[in-house]
Amino acid sequence: MKAEILSIGSEITSGQNLDTNCQWLSLRLAEIGIAIGWHTTVADDFADNVEAFRIASQRARVVISTGGLGPTQDDLTREVLAHLGGVSLQLHEPSLEHIRSMFVRRKRTMPERNQVQAMFPAGADVVFNPLGTAPGIWMKAGHADVICLPGVPSEMRAMFEQEVKPKLASLGLSQGVRVQRKINAFGAGESAVEERVLDLTRRDHVPEVGITASDAVISLRIFAQAATLAEAEAQIAPIERTIRERLGEMVFGVDADELQHAIMRLLGEKRKTLATAESITGGLVAQRLSQVPGASEWLRGGIVAYDRRVKTAQLGVPAELIDRCTAVSREVAEAMAIGARERLGTDLAVSTVGYAGPTGDPVGLTYVGLAWDGGKETFEFSWAGTRQEIQSRTAKVALNRVRLHLLKR
Repeated sequence: MKAEILSIGSEITSGQNLDTNCQWLSLRLAEIGIAIGWHTTVADDFADNVEAFRIASQRARVVISTGGLGPTQDDLTREVLAHLGGVSLQLHEPSLEHIRSMFVRRKRTMPERNQVQAMFPAGADVVFNPLGTAPGIWMKAGHADVICLPGVPSEMRAMFEQEVKPKLASLGLSQGVRVQRKINAFGAGESAVEERVLDLTRRDHVPEVGITASDAVISLRIFAQAATLAEAEAQIAPIERTIRERLGEMVFGVDADELQHAIMRLLGEKRKTLATAESITGGLVAQRLSQVPGASEWLRGGIVAYDRRVKTAQLGVPAELIDRCTAVSREVAEAMAIGARERLGTDLAVSTVGYAGPTGDPVGLTYVGLAWDGGKETFEFSWAGTRQEIQSRTAKVALNRVRLHLLKR
């Protein structure tokens, strides 16, 4: 059995708004064992909505939509479902009274137009909305259960948890649990990582293992479906161990972990302090580290040294070194890291220099420097992409070099 999620609204198809409802619903449905087969986004067009619901109800057992239940003329979901079912719209008095009560509590007069929110296709069930004026709709379309919820995230989430999820269970549509475990790695490309786990990512593998790449981070997602959470986790555990064994130090975390989370854990374990000196990344390394709660315990600070005068005055990089080697060089990255460590009094410092583009030769050339008590090291990388991508990936390389250093020392 599979489900389809329909996201309705021209504000989504135009790119004006980001569709977070679809992601949230996908995760919640997976928790009760319902796999998602399709995500569909459709603008506020009557004919397109009819076609989207028709296709979804033919191929999915459960269809959940968000949006299109407001009081304005471009909110079409009620009319679309009535047309799909070949029935008329009927007024549901209890829903109308609830809508009126919402306006009374807010000390506002209800516009006449809001009455349309209490209209339902004949034979449909009402999904109560405790937080807003848009009740949901639950109706059958062929073999599919079609559930329509408002687009306001807080209302949609409350309705799903309080109304939809229990009813799915009572109808026997929830099928145990479907658990996802995401293993995050950095340090090699997607194809190079997959070469190490090809037997796990084959299409017929149980549990299912997928691989994705996002801004140079490679994630392996393990999907397990079972009757209970314990059984699903038992399926995942040996696969996660195998992935960790094969990828080794490339693995830095799981699920929502970013590189900065791994670094802060290691700094705490080793009781080491860190400083940053950034040129190409413009403070991005320090900014990501500071996102982690408790970062002030180990992150002492950073210096954004975009201009050579800041490199010399604030970090002590010799002007003649910049003249001789250029600002984008292994030598300058090393000197920046040493200067940051000395001036901020830390155990470890990391630096970044490079050409983010569109000028610079070659664009994408970057250096990351590390300095610690009794040692220093620099690393060269080359990136392709936009200015923002090169900056982001350089920041991740810098974070990863700090992580690997801490793992070894």
